[in-house]
Amino acid sequence: MDVSQRKRTLLKVIVLGDSGVGKTSLMNQYVYRKFSLQYKATIGADFVTKEIQVDDKLVTLQIWDTAGQERFHSLGAAFYRGADCCVLVYDVNIHKTFDTLNNWHDEFLKQGDMNDPEAFPFVLLGNKVDVDGGNSRRVTEKKARDWCASRGNIPYFETSAKEGYNVEEAFLCVAKIALENEHQQDIYFRGISDAVSEAEQQRSGCAC
Repeated sequence: MDVSQRKRTLLKVIVLGDSGVGKTSLMNQYVYRKFSLQYKATIGADFVTKEIQVDDKLVTLQIWDTAGQERFHSLGAAFYRGADCCVLVYDVNIHKTFDTLNNWHDEFLKQGDMNDPEAFPFVLLGNKVDVDGGNSRRVTEKKARDWCASRGNIPYFETSAKEGYNVEEAFLCVAKIALENEHQQDIYFRGISDAVSEAEQQRSGCAC
């Protein structure tokens, strides 16, 4: 079949984490293969898209970059709705950015209005592993993996947006579990619509 005729799947991915952990840099490295040393805080939210192939499916990843500053948190609900996966990012060299992961995780589930919060897919990225040859590191890989295990075995990747290390692999994993989540939601909604149409048929078949 001609690739252009194959059905494309749009997957919405939200990237969350404190200011300065490298969310925008990771996205720019993944989508444009570029990195800038100049830091510019994201205002509100912005998104980039990338088309990839996962197995035999064409997928358009719509990756939302959200502001890490407190004053923008109230914007969350509008951006989180309809998400297929959430990527949490922290800086392995700054412990505080790891400590706030619980807040980001729980806030996302609270504001995102998920059908099944327990099953919603997350991926954790420990970014900036390249800094100072790893000598400035404050959060061990074991600590990060333990946190992931305590949250239902969230996939974990150590990344460097600057070097491009593990970025491609991380987002491929994101695409795969987002696709799986979308499939599960399809089944869930199909089940609901079947139940509704069945109830309607019973109602219309009532001879009163």
